[in-house]
Amino acid sequence: MTEQKTQVVTLPAGADLSAKQFYVVKINSTGDAVLSAAKTDRSFGILQNAPTSGAPAEVCIGGKSKLVSGAALSINDLIGSDAAGKGTVITVAAGGTVYNYAVGLVTVASGAADGIAQVHVFGGGQPLLV
Repeated sequence: MTEQKTQVVTLPAGADLSAKQFYVVKINSTGDAVLSAAKTDRSFGILQNAPTSGAPAEVCIGGKSKLVSGAALSINDLIGSDAAGKGTVITVAAGGTVYNYAVGLVTVASGAADGIAQVHVFGGGQPLLV
């Protein structure tokens, strides 16, 4: 088995994220990392540290990461952000007309809300019609 590399970038935290390690984040209009608040947000990655406002936010944009779940997550679930920045399932539907943005794919399930899942992060938000 080969070692998996994780790609992490650093951005200024656009808010106090000190209690949001392993939550989904996006980039705001000034280039700062802030919590994603919906599956329709173009999520950038998963926060790896716990920065205060203005401090460096380390964001996983590729590879393996832990993720705080908004509900139980299963292996192979495509993940976006719920209103609190926690991971939530994106369900793709035939004939969809709204884009949701997937940040990753679950590789180790979480049992319930506020559990910790492991995901393979895509980064940049992959658009899916739902």
